[in-house]
Amino acid sequence: MSTPLKLSVLRQTFSVHRFAIDNPVPPEVLNSEIYSVMRTDDELSIVCESSLSLNSDQAETDWSALKVTGPLDFSLTGILAGLATALAEADVSLFALSTYDTDYVLVKSKQLSQACMALNSAGYILENG
Repeated sequence: MSTPLKLSVLRQTFSVHRFAIDNPVPPEVLNSEIYSVMRTDDELSIVCESSLSLNSDQAETDWSALKVTGPLDFSLTGILAGLATALAEADVSLFALSTYDTDYVLVKSKQLSQACMALNSAGYILENG
């Protein structure tokens, strides 16, 4: 891609929750400004702001989010691969989410500055969200 991708760091912190497959989506999730719900035949996963206290089976907390400035065209390739490669080389794990318009990469908050430095070094432009 000739133009460097821009990313913004969102102000919220997030949690990733795992529920049993038959669990209903907790209604308080709708109070999160940003959330994602994914149900498979194995589980119900919910990503929401950490300020919400959900009674999940398992949870990973304290994630920061980087949002790729979109909208992104569906014909673009390698967006997440490029981000994942830059972060992997800096030993930063990620949790990726996509919407119709763009991609989000969650990194542990304690690794956010390390992630931002790695992405800057890889040619990405970071802005505050």
